[in-house]
Amino acid sequence: MDPIVLFFLLGVLARLLKSDLRLPEALYEGLSIYLLLAIGLKGGVELATRPLVPLLPQMAGVIALGCVLPLLAFPVLRYLGRLKRADAASIAAHYGSVSMVTFAVALNFLADRAIAHEQYLPLFVVLLEVPGIVVGILLARVGQGAALRWGALAHEVFLGRSVVLLTGGLLIGWIAGPEALAPQSKLFFDLFKGVLALFMLEMGLVAASRLRDLRASGPFLAAFGIVVPCVFAVIGLGAGRLIGLSPGGAMLLATLAASASYIAAPAAMRIAVPEANPSLSIAAALGVTFPFNVLFGIPLYHRMAQMLFGPLG
Repeated sequence: MDPIVLFFLLGVLARLLKSDLRLPEALYEGLSIYLLLAIGLKGGVELATRPLVPLLPQMAGVIALGCVLPLLAFPVLRYLGRLKRADAASIAAHYGSVSMVTFAVALNFLADRAIAHEQYLPLFVVLLEVPGIVVGILLARVGQGAALRWGALAHEVFLGRSVVLLTGGLLIGWIAGPEALAPQSKLFFDLFKGVLALFMLEMGLVAASRLRDLRASGPFLAAFGIVVPCVFAVIGLGAGRLIGLSPGGAMLLATLAASASYIAAPAAMRIAVPEANPSLSIAAALGVTFPFNVLFGIPLYHRMAQMLFGPLG
């Protein structure tokens, strides 16, 4: 089993056994900053080696995907789950946006198996982070007649930590190029797996702590948090093939489509849809979907990509 997954399981087990294991808050913040910057820099370095204009059709397709996913999730939550409009829209926004950590685990999965993929895919993480949140907010507000603080919302969405660090890393890598960043490669690229392992230990602790919220929300969200990512992964694979990605790139896009945000989306929903119950969204995204993707989903999406494209490698 992948050591990254084992670190995650160690965190889950430690929390379930009520161990006093904790990562200092400052260390957790530092690890998340490192991962966001490292992923952004790697994508930016790749962008520096190719013209941007040919990527515009792919970028447009990815943005369209980010708009479609919450529109598909919302009616399931609203009418099958019988959730309030605000709660259904908030959860749909979380599942329309993406998880950077899930993407990092998928990158590690492909690297361990020497599976090629487009190195500029961190750009897609940035592009997918925002549309789902905006669509979720519109779903909550359509027909409600409530005023929305668009300035505060735009600040939270576009200047939130994850977007700033990912976009900043992309721009630095793009502007500087691979040769200028070579002296920093040992820090930002060679140490990536070790830092990701420590971060996954903390994510195991956090995910296990959300199980209590999940029990209170009933079985529907547990089923939603597993079934919907699998459906979205199929859509992501199809989108990847449609926009001309390699098999490895399409698998990464499928993983992004199957992931759910638990950093950017909660912050934005807190401002835009304060009446939504945040424990429902976080319990589903972090208590169900994130562990499912890390333990079972990513290998499953790899298998799906093999069925669609043939052997990956």
